[in-house]
Parts: sequence; C-alpha cells; structure tokens
Amino acid sequence: MHTETKRDAPHRWATLAVLCASLLMVGMDLTVLHVAVPTISRQLLPNGAELLWIVDGYALTVAAGLITCGTLGDRYGRKRLLMSGYAVFGLASAGAALSVSPLQLIIARAALGVGGAMIMASTPAILRATFDDARERTLAVGLWTAASSIGVSVGPLLGGLLMEHFWWGSVFLINLPFVALALMGATFLVPESKNPRPSRWDAGGAALSALGLALTVYALQQLSEGSRTQPLTWLLGVAGLGLLMAFVHRQRRIDSPLLDISLFADRTFAFAALSILGCFGAFTALLFLLTQRLQLVDDYSPLRTGLSLVPLAVSNAIGAALAPRFSATFGRQWGLSGGLLLTALAFGGLSVFGPADNYAAFIAAGLGAGAVMTLASDAILGAAPTERAGAAGAVQETSFSLGTGLGLAFLGTALSLAYQSSFAPVPQATEHQVETARQSLGGAAEVAERVGGSTGEALLNSARHAFDTGFTVATAVAAALLVLLAFFAVLSALRPRKETSRPGGRAIAGDRSGDARTADGECCLR
Repeated sequence: MHTETKRDAPHRWATLAVLCASLLMVGMDLTVLHVAVPTISRQLLPNGAELLWIVDGYALTVAAGLITCGTLGDRYGRKRLLMSGYAVFGLASAGAALSVSPLQLIIARAALGVGGAMIMASTPAILRATFDDARERTLAVGLWTAASSIGVSVGPLLGGLLMEHFWWGSVFLINLPFVALALMGATFLVPESKNPRPSRWDAGGAALSALGLALTVYALQQLSEGSRTQPLTWLLGVAGLGLLMAFVHRQRRIDSPLLDISLFADRTFAFAALSILGCFGAFTALLFLLTQRLQLVDDYSPLRTGLSLVPLAVSNAIGAALAPRFSATFGRQWGLSGGLLLTALAFGGLSVFGPADNYAAFIAAGLGAGAVMTLASDAILGAAPTERAGAAGAVQETSFSLGTGLGLAFLGTALSLAYQSSFAPVPQATEHQVETARQSLGGAAEVAERVGGSTGEALLNSARHAFDTGFTVATAVAAALLVLLAFFAVLSALRPRKETSRPGGRAIAGDRSGDARTADGECCLR
C-alpha cells in the first residue's frame, strides 16, 4: 500500500496510544448498553424487534460501513476520516442519551455506528502507515486488537457502575470525555496518510452491501416477533441475501472492488474470518444475554452484574496473551480448534448449570474467545500479501463487527422464540397483559409491577421461567455451532500444508510455529 506517511514516524507509540484508546471506546460501546437494557425496556417500552435494533443497530451499522469508510480514508486521508468519526461519535452519543422514544434511540445508535465505522476503518491503515518495522508492527497490532477486546469485556462493568448512580443515558454520555481526549491526541500525534493513487470508489457495491445486510438482519429480527408465517418477512430475507450475492458477484468482476473477494480463496484466510465472525459473535451475544439473565431472573443489581462479568474480561485478556505461545508450540490451527472447543464447553456449561456464580464457565469462555480472536486476526493479516494488507484489515474488522451484530441477532432470536413458545398461560391475567409480557422479559417486569398482587407475581414467574428456557436454548445453540467450527479447524490442522502461490510470484508455506516467509524474505504471521 502506498501512502504519504514518512518512514519511522517519530511519535508512533504515542499514535498507537491514541488508536488503542479509540478502539477501547468503540469496543466498550458495543456492550456498555447491555446492563441498561432492562431499565430502557421499562422506561421506553420498546417491543422485541425495537429492543434488538437498539442493541444491534450499532454493530450492524459499523459492519455495513467499514469497507466503504476504508475506501474513503484511502482517498481523502485517514486522519481526516478518524477525526470526523470522533465528531460523529460524540454528537450521536449525546443524541442517544437524550432520546425519549425507541425510534430516537435506534436512530442515534445507528449514527453511533457510522462514527464507529469511520474510526475503526481508519485505525488499521494508520497503524500500517506509521509502523514500517515488521516486529514493531506486530506488537502494535497485538496491542491494538487487545484494546478492542478489553473495551468489549469491561463495557458491562462500566455500565453497571454508571447505572448504580445515574440514569440510563449516562452510558452514552461517558463517551464525550473519551471523544474530547481522542480529538486532542489525534490532532497533535496522529500523522496524516492516504493512498496517492486511490482506487475508484464503488458506490454501487457500497449500496448493495449495506442494503443487503440491513434486509437480511431485519428479516431475522422479525422472526423473533412471531412473523415466521408472514410472506413479507421471508421475501425481505431472500431479497437481502440476493443483494449480498449480487455484491459478491460485482466485486469479482470490477477492476476496483471495495472487497477483494479473491482473498477468500486462501482457506486459512477464509476460516480465520469465519472463526472471528462465529466466536466473537457468540462472545458478545453472551455478554448481552448474561446481563439480562443476571438482572431480570437472578435479581442482580447492575453493579453486581458488571462485577460478575469481570472474570470474563480478565480471562479474555489472558487468553489473548497466551495464544501466540500456544500457537508456537502446537501450531495455529490446533490453537484455533482448542480455543473454539474451550469456548463451546463454556457455553455448554452455562446451558446446563446456568450463569449464577458459574465462574468456571465465565473464565473458560474468556480464555477460549481471547485465544481465537488473537490467532484468527494473525491468520488474516498473515494470509494476505503485503499489497493486499488494507483489504485484509477491512475483512478482519468487518468480521468482528458483523459477528457482533449477527451473533446477537441470531442468538437473541433463538432466545426470543424459546421465550415466547414456553411462556406459561396466566389465567387470572387479561389477554393484553399476557401478550405484552410475552414480548420480552423487560415488558413482563413492567406489566407485573403495574398489575401487582398475585397476578403480577404469576406473570413475572412465568416470564422468568420462559427466559430461563430461552437462555438455555440460546447457549446450547451457540455451543453446537462452536463445536462445528472447532471440528473444521481440526480437519484443517490435520491436512498437509501446501505451498500456495500469490500474485507477483510469491509463495507461502505454513509450519508448526505459525511463522512463514514470503519468497522475497518478508516475514508475515502465518
């Protein structure tokens, strides 16, 4: 990738600190809202689909905008895009905090996603432009990835602390000090860089990907509202998948694609992206499900809920730190399969024994997910040749964000369907009260509080039992999918590694240590 940044940027480690803080903020916003969802449900009264969009709209908007924003950064300047992202993120945070209806909050969360996409699309390209030394760049990318993972993990704890003392809008206002500091740091420390020969921006491809993703996920969310028999729901889902297929076809035939589809011809690259999408999606969805279960079923306070999830955050960081050593000893594919299997066992333990005081499952989930995120990220960056590093970074970030959105939509839908189907009748309640309580556990708590007496208690007990059943189903589904991914990782590890040709005469061969060298002597993670 050609840039205008000078070699050996003098403030490169200070630049890295600004970028890590940015990713910490963006990652934190994925999960900080989770402990506030029960309060938002009681005060704004969203239905099931609106609640999913409130939580899910941020990650999905990030995912839809990453590739487009990365292309715009190449053309107009990555620092400029980064600082614009900070501004959008700050304004959207204020708008979210002041929302008085579900629709306003959904719009504000989508705007937050636009700002998050601009920030996340800028940081990997700035890193590559700032760190020319391969070893320094490897360390920088590791710290940068860890910052995002830590932000995702500590979000519920910060949210719990804020909810203990302030109203739910404080989980958004906390972004404003971060944005102010990031703007100051970026102004003085982050170098500007751009591609002096940027490729032509594919506006048609950007529209196809964003619209296809939105329709597909909207149809999935409508399934949770009991729309399984409505033709429009299936029509929208098929249309969304068709648009995504059209996007892939378009990217394969145009000269300047937004997404280089040929990268997925490398099975290491493709499986690493799938591992991030599946494992990170399950992990972030678990954070959301746990905050709901612990507060609404086990009667944890927001602060106690956040503190209960600290083992997840700590073990996630430990898993990420230990993963390279495990990979060097046994090979990356075995490391990936082991991490996936450990995460699957954790989900299975949560499904069977429940989450209350189940710290062994929390630690196992954190260790496994941390290892998978680190090894899969290394595999993506190492599988792509140097001239395609920017495209590889876009795929990596899109996998993280898309995994977050789809994981929550898929497991949330599984929980919602199980919740609705297992909601026991309450004869003494009216039909309207039962239907409202059947939409979500937060809605049931609101109805139970308003009705009071034995009827309210019966409604709440039925809702809690139904949610417990839904949690069991959702975690069991996640465990099964992760076992399937681990099985494919084992098959990949057992297959002999063949030397693969790359454009420009390059060839790469894998080994047990996870290190490989291109034909011209350049080292890359492999």
